[in-house]
Amino acid sequence: MGGADKGLIEWQGRPLVAWITDVARPVTDDLIISCNRHADRYAVYADHVVADDVPDYPGPLAGIRAGLASMRHAVLLVLPCDAPRVDRTLLDELAKTARLHPGQPVVVRRGDQWEPLFCALPRSLQPAIEAAWQAGERSPRRLWQQFGAVALQCNADDPRLMNFNTPRTLGSP
Repeated sequence: MGGADKGLIEWQGRPLVAWITDVARPVTDDLIISCNRHADRYAVYADHVVADDVPDYPGPLAGIRAGLASMRHAVLLVLPCDAPRVDRTLLDELAKTARLHPGQPVVVRRGDQWEPLFCALPRSLQPAIEAAWQAGERSPRRLWQQFGAVALQCNADDPRLMNFNTPRTLGSP
C-alpha cells in the first residue's frame, strides 16, 4: 500500500480498521488494537492500543505478543486489520472452537492454507510464545502448528478472509 498505514486506508468510505472493530466490538469488552503508528487515531476504535516492544516492525508476532501482554480474558482473538469482510459468524466459530479445545490455538485454515492471523489464542500460551520469541522465532504459523493448532476449516475462496494488500484489491466490492 505504498507505506500507508493499512488499517487507516479507506474502503467504501471507512477506514479498514472500522470494519473489523464493528464486527469484534459486540463480542468483547476488551478490544485491543496493536499498531506502531497513529495510536491516537486507532484509540477511538479500541479499549487498549498497544505497540511492539522492539523497533523496526519485526512482524505480526510482535503485535500479538503485545496483545497477549495486555489482555484481560482467557482467549485472545486475533484478526488482521486489512480483512474488512470478516463477519460475526466467523468470530463465533473461532470462539466456539476455542472453547472445545482449551489450551490450543485455533487457526483458520482456508483450503490447504493456514491463515495464522485469523486465530484464537489461549492466554496459557503466552509464556511459550514469549520463550519462542526470545529464541528468535518470528513466524506465527510455525508457532501455532508447534502448539498443536486446531484448524477452523473454511472454503478456499471464502470472501471473509480476503486481505486488502494492494490498491487494486480496495476496488473490490
